[in-house]
Amino acid sequence: MPRILAHRLRDEIDWVLFAICFAISLIGVINLYSTGRASGNPDLYLTQIYFLVFGGCVAFVVAAVDYRHIERFAYVLYGIGIFLLILVLIVGTEVNNSKRWIVFGGVARFQPSELMKVFLVVGLARYLRHDPRKEGRKLADIFVPLAMTAMAMILIQREPDLGTALMCLLIFLSIMMLTRLKARSMLVLSAITPIVSILAWNYLLKPYQKTRVTSFITSFIDPEADRLGSGWHAYQSTVAIGSGQVTGKGFLKGTAGPHHFLPEQSSDFPFAIFAEEHGFLGGVALMMLYAILILWCVRVAANARDRFGAVVAIGVGSIFFWHVLINMGMVMGILPVVGVTLPLFSSGGSSILTFMLCIGLLMNVSIHRFRH
Repeated sequence: MPRILAHRLRDEIDWVLFAICFAISLIGVINLYSTGRASGNPDLYLTQIYFLVFGGCVAFVVAAVDYRHIERFAYVLYGIGIFLLILVLIVGTEVNNSKRWIVFGGVARFQPSELMKVFLVVGLARYLRHDPRKEGRKLADIFVPLAMTAMAMILIQREPDLGTALMCLLIFLSIMMLTRLKARSMLVLSAITPIVSILAWNYLLKPYQKTRVTSFITSFIDPEADRLGSGWHAYQSTVAIGSGQVTGKGFLKGTAGPHHFLPEQSSDFPFAIFAEEHGFLGGVALMMLYAILILWCVRVAANARDRFGAVVAIGVGSIFFWHVLINMGMVMGILPVVGVTLPLFSSGGSSILTFMLCIGLLMNVSIHRFRH
């Protein structure tokens, strides 16, 4: 019996997926060790390890359960996510003018909007699993998944959290690419997008969020404009990355961290610290790991045994893709600064738990691809 279990473990576990995630997490912990020492928080990397171990246990449990059971409770999970988003608006703790966290015992806290991204993927996968149309879809055919996404986005933006709200929209669009909208429907959608954007700008975005967007646009026209004001974060981040040059300044030898040039070094801007210390070569190596992870998500989707598993894998892949693209884009100054973390690299318990749930779901789909 032990030999049989050993063979099943060897043959069924997706070791490539495990190795990629382990490598990214390990590099992230090492980077947080440097960041913590520079920022006066030397135990930061230990906290990250605790979160990774706990998240790994959660991922193991999620991977071990046949995802057909998860499919049965997909709408329940989505409903729980919506309930938590409403709850955080009522009893959530306000930090920096945002109500994003629910606090337990005055110490532990978690961010429901992070978990909502996973619950949204599962909910959309459940809907598409039971709507396997082969012909092109009209706009009316995507009303239900659009309403599911819009409800989550509106509640998240009420916190406010523009980055996560946009992430939900991008996840929806990525998954909907599988549905093949009719050309006429795409034209109509393209026509109403500017109208929706104007309404969102006037009625949903907060003043500081508008400032970030306008600062981003202004920086393209004049890179030196307002670099001491709203453009400070992006400017200092690009300076840190550029100062790393090809091979970097060396581990623990960066200057952006010790001099506190960058706010939120461990959560929003860890890549800037990493690139300063390890240079262009280190940055490219990390990007390659993320590229392999995202492509592996597509591979898992292609080999999934059913439509639900395929959509879940694509949804998980889209979470990783957009997080990496937006975080690195804002760190390099080519996208507006929003609160989007770098997967398995940034600090934060809610972020780590969310990505570990994603890994657990992806591992689940991969493990059960040959089971019936």
